[in-house]
Amino acid sequence: MEQNKKLYAIAALFDSPNGIIKAAKTVSDKGYKKFDVHTPYPVHGMDKAMKLPPSKLGFVTLVFGLSGAAIALLFMYWTMTVNYPMIIGGKPFFSLPAFIPVTFEITVLLATLSTVIGLITFFFYFPNNSHPIHDTNYMKNVSIDKFGVCIEATDDKFNEDEINQLFSSLGSINIEKIFFPDKLNVNILEPKFIGLLIIIAVIVSASTYLHLNKVLYLVPFNWMMDQGRIDVQSSSDFFNDKFGMRNPVKGTVARGFMPYEFQGVAEPSMPLSNPFLPNKENLALGEKKYNTFCSPCHGNLGDGDSRLRGQFPQPPSLHSSKARDWYDGNLYHVIVNGQNVMPSYSSQLTREERWAIVNYIRVLQRAKNASEADIQAIKKEPVTNVSK
Repeated sequence: MEQNKKLYAIAALFDSPNGIIKAAKTVSDKGYKKFDVHTPYPVHGMDKAMKLPPSKLGFVTLVFGLSGAAIALLFMYWTMTVNYPMIIGGKPFFSLPAFIPVTFEITVLLATLSTVIGLITFFFYFPNNSHPIHDTNYMKNVSIDKFGVCIEATDDKFNEDEINQLFSSLGSINIEKIFFPDKLNVNILEPKFIGLLIIIAVIVSASTYLHLNKVLYLVPFNWMMDQGRIDVQSSSDFFNDKFGMRNPVKGTVARGFMPYEFQGVAEPSMPLSNPFLPNKENLALGEKKYNTFCSPCHGNLGDGDSRLRGQFPQPPSLHSSKARDWYDGNLYHVIVNGQNVMPSYSSQLTREERWAIVNYIRVLQRAKNASEADIQAIKKEPVTNVSK
């Protein structure tokens, strides 16, 4: 901003916090009253060096905070005791504990608002966008990494030569004169400005009219509520049989799916061979799926001791001679097709999971019906292996 020749203040820059503390103390001791210090960050001890009196802002906060508490209590007292007394749960009309939360909130609200408003108005005298130190080299430096002090020309002891000598003796790295800026005369009736106001008024008026008269009366978005889909167990008008849930098309095979060739056959003539080896991962999968789908009826160890407490017919033991002599494919066939009251688990289990269950059943059978050779082999195992 352009400067005129009317002097506002003389400012000096310093390199260190110690330098600005010394400068502020010296200026204050010399009797200057209208001076200020600017630093890029708070410097401890500056208020003492400048001999600043305690701030009166705390009194503003205290007065308005206590006023808020008094207003809240008096209003609730007048409302609940005088104007419209009500008996609530047998409590007295003026129930102080119930009024404390509202009183606290009003106290904090008024104290906070008064602090902010008082700080901006009575203590800072409103923001001054045309302050003389704005856009000066002095302000640019003290906003980054320098420390500065300026003495206003309206001070009673102001003398330009004495102040320059004082700043030089204090070790100032730069002394700058700050002048008042020229006043800018802005014509509010400028055609461009008036045109901008008209455009803004038209846009705001049109937006308000459209919102209040059109947007508020639009049909709500219901496309998420009314979707073109079929819920489970619901009917459909698209198909002739009205069933929404569709069965696979007969004679087709889904991509990536290997159909079971003995589906629906009572007993396969040539049971399938187990394509999966009973390794650690396969047996862990078989144990997990067996405990989930098979153990409720067959028991955790396959003894046929159902955990359903008679709510379902007891199944046979998996340790019978028939079950042990069966091929793996026979067990797999029962899992796929079901047997007697046992339903099919073809939809709940994948092909790999069914064979994993078969492998795990073989482990249970061998553990339950271990031979003498198996027992001797276990005895020969190291203690660490047995514990595992």
